[in-house]
Formats: sequence, C-alpha cells, structure tokens
Amino acid sequence: MILLNIDVPDLAAAERFYVDAFGLKVGRRFGTDVVEILGWPVPLYLLRKEPGTIGAGSQARTFERHWTPVHTDVVVENLDAATARAARAGARVEQGPQAVAFGRIASLADPFGNGFCLVEFSARGYDALV
Repeated sequence: MILLNIDVPDLAAAERFYVDAFGLKVGRRFGTDVVEILGWPVPLYLLRKEPGTIGAGSQARTFERHWTPVHTDVVVENLDAATARAARAGARVEQGPQAVAFGRIASLADPFGNGFCLVEFSARGYDALV
C-alpha cells in the first residue's frame, strides 16, 4: 500500500483546495492536525506542520514554492478543464497545458508550494516513449 502525505501550514485551507481542485472528499480526521482525503487510488493525508519546523535532515519547512525530487502526478481525462479547475481552487499554474510524447502535461503548485503535474495520456501513453 502507498499513502500520500502532504505537509501544509493551514489544514482547513488545504482541505478546501484538494477537495475543490480534484473533486476529492474528506475521510477521517485524526485530531486537529491530520485529515484524510479520499478519491484517488491512494489515500491522501494532509498534515498540519508549522513553518520553520524541521522537515527532513536539518531543513526547516517552508511553504514557499520549493523543489522536490518527489511530486504528485494526477492523471486526468481533460487537461484543460482540470488545469482550470485547479487554478480556480487556488493552484498556481507554472506551465500551462503542453504537448509531450505521451500526451499532454501541465505543471502547477498548490497554495503551499507543493508542486504537482496534471497529465492527460494519449492512446499510447508512456508506450510512446519506447
């Protein structure tokens, strides 16, 4: 099993964003600092973390846009509609929909600096890369 955990400074705002941007729903709440979001193939857990607390190693958490080698790709059927919906919910569109070998992709960030991509696969999908 895989779980997706995303640190956020404002749990209520994050809950609204992920529900509105992706049509997900709230599952369980664990105290005041964790909410389970359902509707993807893996559960999403939003974790309230204060800015400046240690995130990994000795790096303090920052909720400005940041680079990470691990990010979320969300597969969608209609990239234009999904990009517009995420933007209306508060996402920052960093690179709008563009054609790639396996279909189309857009790069965005949630209101807390966490990057994600929206991917619309062509009929061949990743097989187009081989």
